[in-house]
Amino acid sequence: MSDILIGKGEQQVSLLAKYGNRHGLVAGATGTGKSVSLMVLAEGFSRMGVPVFMADVKGDIAGLAIAGTMNEKIQSRVADIGISDYANEASPVAFWDLFGKKGHPVRTAVSEFGPDLFARVLELNETQSGVLDIAFKLADDDGLLLLDLEDLRAVLNHVSESKTEMSAKYGLVSPASVAAIQRALLRLEQQGGEHFFGEPALQLSDIMQRHASGRGMINLLTADQLILQPRLYSSFLLWLLSELFETLPEVGDLEQPKLVFFFDEAHLLFGDIQPALLQRVEQVVRLVRSKGVGVYFCSQNPDDIPDNVLGQLGNRIQHALRAYTPRDQKAVRTAAETFVPNPKIDVAKVISELAVGEALVSTLQDKGIPMPVERAIICPPRCRMGAITDAERQAVLAQSLLGAKYDQEINRESAREKLNARVQEQAIEVEPAAKAAKPEKAAKEEPGFLQEILFGNGRRQGVIEQEAKYQARKFMRGILGGLLGKKR
Repeated sequence: MSDILIGKGEQQVSLLAKYGNRHGLVAGATGTGKSVSLMVLAEGFSRMGVPVFMADVKGDIAGLAIAGTMNEKIQSRVADIGISDYANEASPVAFWDLFGKKGHPVRTAVSEFGPDLFARVLELNETQSGVLDIAFKLADDDGLLLLDLEDLRAVLNHVSESKTEMSAKYGLVSPASVAAIQRALLRLEQQGGEHFFGEPALQLSDIMQRHASGRGMINLLTADQLILQPRLYSSFLLWLLSELFETLPEVGDLEQPKLVFFFDEAHLLFGDIQPALLQRVEQVVRLVRSKGVGVYFCSQNPDDIPDNVLGQLGNRIQHALRAYTPRDQKAVRTAAETFVPNPKIDVAKVISELAVGEALVSTLQDKGIPMPVERAIICPPRCRMGAITDAERQAVLAQSLLGAKYDQEINRESAREKLNARVQEQAIEVEPAAKAAKPEKAAKEEPGFLQEILFGNGRRQGVIEQEAKYQARKFMRGILGGLLGKKR
């Protein structure tokens, strides 16, 4: 299979396999058919043997795992588009879940996630981010493995307890900043984020597999709960994309991609991104193509994507936009300007008129030249268009070989255990010296006001003087009482 049939306008519109790594955009208002377009692309890449990774934000993408059902509407659309080999079928799917509830757990080490993304997830300010950098640097210098959040918390405590030494070596460490980071870690734990950090860590090769049938595996990240924590969601996807960029070798232009990565709800990444992180995203998107990875962003408005990133997206599927507000009208103009003009189509007008299941499509054709925009009806997916039951999900998970590798968490010796061992060793070394000093200490602690005078310090001097006067008066009364008694 050399291409993916997307739909048909005056002619059929396809995405060529050799330009699948030139990235893309699927945009449109809620309820206009974006999910269907994502399914069509995922199925198409899978059939050509290309693995796919995508997030299932609403739960409806999970239908890829179950064969669809033919009806008159689908049959009519298949005939109108001219799909010759259409048949309802399921795709090979692997379910993943950061919380480990509806899929295989996804984990990574704290050190692999890195201080920059951690600072973003924890919503730290610049000063707090600097202290976090120190903690990561200390762990690296001392050979302390940062695997889970308990390891990071132990290193932060060590930094706080040794703040004078740390400040002299790495820069000023504020106990208040350490406390703020600890509170942010607690919030992340309460939200379930601690499940993501640990071992066994996700190996990229496991999301780049082919099924025994030769089809590419579709890796679905269950994100219906994760999306409620938008910073963790977007930071995780950015981390995974960065790992692909840093790990995979250069391969140049292939006949088809090695992996296609879908970034749904892309506005969550770019909405509050820092300039340095945005520059990183631009670099990854620009260069990951040569690693054989195609990146497809999905969002409601094209202007959710920064211009420098938008310019890298060669394949476009634009569903309807509703121009009710000035921002909506700006989005319509932005979308219209990004397409190669077609004399037969007023793009700015048509975008607001598209029906559900229709889209403006433009893909890269021969020699990488984008085709003039085409108004097309989108192909129906071959899978179920909707959610699946818990029983159907469990049946898919039961057949997966990944469970034996990832479902059971591993906790090996890391920063927390090593720092605790150091504390115990120091306690053992201090104990003999404490015992040797005990007799002298005991002598000093004998009761009596004269002992207090001899060994009292400045801070207690006032109390000691009062006690001495009281004891002297008591002593004198005792002597006088004795004398009087004798006289009687």
